Amino acid sequence: MPSFDVVCEPDMVELKNAIEQANKEISNRFDFKGSDSRVEQKDETLILFGDDDFKLGQVRDVLFGKMAKRNVDVRYLKDDKKETIGSDKRKQTMKIQKGITQELAKKVVRIIKDSKVKVQASIQGDAVRVTGGKRDDLQETMALLKKEVTEAPLGFNNFRD
Repeated sequence: MPSFDVVCEPDMVELKNAIEQANKEISNRFDFKGSDSRVEQKDETLILFGDDDFKLGQVRDVLFGKMAKRNVDVRYLKDDKKETIGSDKRKQTMKIQKGITQELAKKVVRIIKDSKVKVQASIQGDAVRVTGGKRDDLQETMALLKKEVTEAPLGFNNFRD
Protein backbone atom coordinates (compact mmCIF):
# COMPACT_ATOMS: atom_id res chain seq x y z
CA MET A 1 0.00 0.00 0.00
CA PRO A 2 1.48 3.40 -0.97
CA SER A 3 2.55 5.59 1.94
CA PHE A 4 4.76 8.49 3.02
CA ASP A 5 5.82 10.21 6.24
CA VAL A 6 5.20 13.85 7.12
CA VAL A 7 8.23 15.13 9.05
CA CYS A 8 9.75 18.40 10.24
CA GLU A 9 13.53 18.05 9.93
CA PRO A 10 16.00 20.57 8.50
CA ASP A 11 18.82 19.56 6.19
CA MET A 12 21.62 19.69 8.78
CA VAL A 13 24.40 19.82 6.17
CA GLU A 14 22.88 22.89 4.51
CA LEU A 15 22.25 24.47 7.93
CA LYS A 16 25.91 23.95 8.89
CA ASN A 17 27.01 25.47 5.58
CA ALA A 18 24.75 28.49 6.17
CA ILE A 19 26.28 28.97 9.64
CA GLU A 20 29.81 28.79 8.22
CA GLN A 21 28.97 31.29 5.47
CA ALA A 22 27.36 33.65 8.02
CA ASN A 23 30.46 33.49 10.23
CA LYS A 24 32.68 34.18 7.23
CA GLU A 25 30.61 37.22 6.21
CA ILE A 26 30.55 38.52 9.80
CA SER A 27 34.35 38.24 10.06
CA ASN A 28 34.79 40.15 6.78
CA ARG A 29 32.24 42.95 7.31
CA PHE A 30 33.53 46.38 8.28
CA ASP A 31 30.79 47.06 10.87
CA PHE A 32 31.79 43.91 12.80
CA LYS A 33 35.54 44.69 12.94
CA GLY A 34 36.86 44.29 16.48
CA SER A 35 33.63 42.79 17.79
CA ASP A 36 33.03 39.33 19.17
CA SER A 37 30.06 38.52 16.91
CA ARG A 38 29.59 34.97 15.70
CA VAL A 39 27.23 31.97 15.42
CA GLU A 40 27.98 28.63 17.05
CA GLN A 41 26.12 25.32 16.76
CA LYS A 42 25.95 22.87 19.65
CA ASP A 43 23.87 19.76 18.97
CA GLU A 44 20.26 20.99 18.65
CA THR A 45 20.87 24.67 19.47
CA LEU A 46 22.43 27.69 17.82
CA ILE A 47 24.13 30.34 19.93
CA LEU A 48 24.40 33.86 18.51
CA PHE A 49 26.91 36.27 20.05
CA GLY A 50 27.00 40.06 19.69
CA ASP A 51 28.42 43.12 21.44
CA ASP A 52 24.98 44.68 21.92
CA ASP A 53 21.36 44.14 20.88
CA PHE A 54 21.87 45.88 17.54
CA LYS A 55 24.85 43.70 16.56
CA LEU A 56 22.97 40.61 17.78
CA GLY A 57 20.13 41.55 15.44
CA GLN A 58 22.60 42.02 12.60
CA VAL A 59 24.12 38.57 13.25
CA ARG A 60 20.60 37.09 13.17
CA ASP A 61 19.81 38.87 9.89
CA VAL A 62 23.03 37.62 8.27
CA LEU A 63 22.28 34.05 9.43
CA PHE A 64 18.69 34.18 8.12
CA GLY A 65 19.91 35.53 4.78
CA LYS A 66 22.43 32.72 4.38
CA MET A 67 19.80 30.14 5.39
CA ALA A 68 17.41 31.52 2.75
CA LYS A 69 20.10 31.31 0.05
CA ARG A 70 20.73 27.65 0.94
CA ASN A 71 16.98 26.81 0.96
CA VAL A 72 16.82 26.12 4.72
CA ASP A 73 13.53 27.40 6.13
CA VAL A 74 14.02 29.88 8.98
CA ARG A 75 10.93 28.45 10.72
CA TYR A 76 13.13 25.56 11.91
CA LEU A 77 14.69 27.98 14.42
CA LYS A 78 12.79 28.94 17.58
CA ASP A 79 13.97 31.79 19.81
CA ASP A 80 14.88 30.51 23.25
CA LYS A 81 16.42 33.20 25.45
CA LYS A 82 18.64 36.28 25.40
CA GLU A 83 21.29 36.74 28.05
CA THR A 84 23.87 39.33 29.00
CA ILE A 85 27.34 37.83 29.36
CA GLY A 86 30.35 39.63 30.76
CA SER A 87 30.01 43.38 30.94
CA ASP A 88 27.69 44.24 28.04
CA LYS A 89 27.98 41.41 25.53
CA ARG A 90 24.77 39.66 24.47
CA LYS A 91 24.06 35.99 23.73
CA GLN A 92 20.93 34.46 22.22
CA THR A 93 20.15 30.76 22.01
CA MET A 94 17.88 29.34 19.32
CA LYS A 95 16.50 25.79 19.28
CA ILE A 96 16.55 23.78 16.05
CA GLN A 97 13.12 22.23 15.65
CA LYS A 98 13.26 18.54 14.83
CA GLY A 99 10.17 16.40 14.70
CA ILE A 100 6.52 17.32 14.64
CA THR A 101 5.02 18.44 17.94
CA GLN A 102 2.01 16.56 19.26
CA GLU A 103 -0.34 19.51 18.61
CA LEU A 104 0.87 19.91 15.03
CA ALA A 105 0.56 16.16 14.42
CA LYS A 106 -3.05 16.26 15.61
CA LYS A 107 -3.74 19.26 13.36
CA VAL A 108 -2.23 17.44 10.34
CA VAL A 109 -4.38 14.36 11.02
CA ARG A 110 -7.48 16.57 11.42
CA ILE A 111 -6.77 18.39 8.11
CA ILE A 112 -6.36 15.06 6.31
CA LYS A 113 -9.57 13.63 7.76
CA ASP A 114 -11.57 16.77 6.99
CA SER A 115 -10.34 16.80 3.38
CA LYS A 116 -12.32 13.63 2.53
CA VAL A 117 -9.39 12.27 0.49
CA LYS A 118 -9.24 8.48 0.68
CA VAL A 119 -6.13 8.22 2.83
CA GLN A 120 -5.45 7.32 6.45
CA ALA A 121 -3.14 9.25 8.76
CA SER A 122 -1.58 7.96 11.96
CA ILE A 123 0.85 9.58 14.39
CA GLN A 124 4.15 7.66 14.62
CA GLY A 125 6.25 9.34 17.31
CA ASP A 126 7.50 12.62 15.85
CA ALA A 127 6.15 11.94 12.33
CA VAL A 128 2.77 11.31 10.72
CA ARG A 129 2.40 8.29 8.43
CA VAL A 130 -0.08 8.71 5.59
CA THR A 131 -1.25 5.65 3.66
CA GLY A 132 -3.68 5.42 0.79
CA GLY A 133 -4.83 3.23 -2.05
CA LYS A 134 -3.59 5.39 -4.92
CA ARG A 135 -0.48 7.43 -5.52
CA ASP A 136 -2.60 10.37 -6.78
CA ASP A 137 -4.41 10.56 -3.45
CA LEU A 138 -1.08 10.78 -1.63
CA GLN A 139 0.14 13.55 -3.95
CA GLU A 140 -3.11 15.43 -3.43
CA THR A 141 -2.62 15.11 0.34
CA MET A 142 0.93 16.48 0.07
CA ALA A 143 -0.31 19.52 -1.86
CA LEU A 144 -3.09 20.06 0.69
CA LEU A 145 -0.68 19.95 3.64
CA LYS A 146 1.77 22.35 1.95
CA LYS A 147 -1.10 24.81 1.49
CA GLU A 148 -2.83 24.43 4.87
CA VAL A 149 0.02 24.13 7.40
CA THR A 150 1.97 27.38 7.64
CA GLU A 151 3.32 27.43 11.22
CA ALA A 152 6.03 24.81 10.59
CA PRO A 153 7.96 23.68 7.53
CA LEU A 154 6.80 20.19 6.62
CA GLY A 155 8.83 17.67 4.67
CA PHE A 156 7.75 14.42 3.08
CA ASN A 157 9.96 11.34 3.01
CA ASN A 158 9.83 7.53 2.81
CA PHE A 159 7.48 7.70 -0.17
CA ARG A 160 6.68 4.09 -1.01
CA ASP A 161 4.60 2.84 -3.90
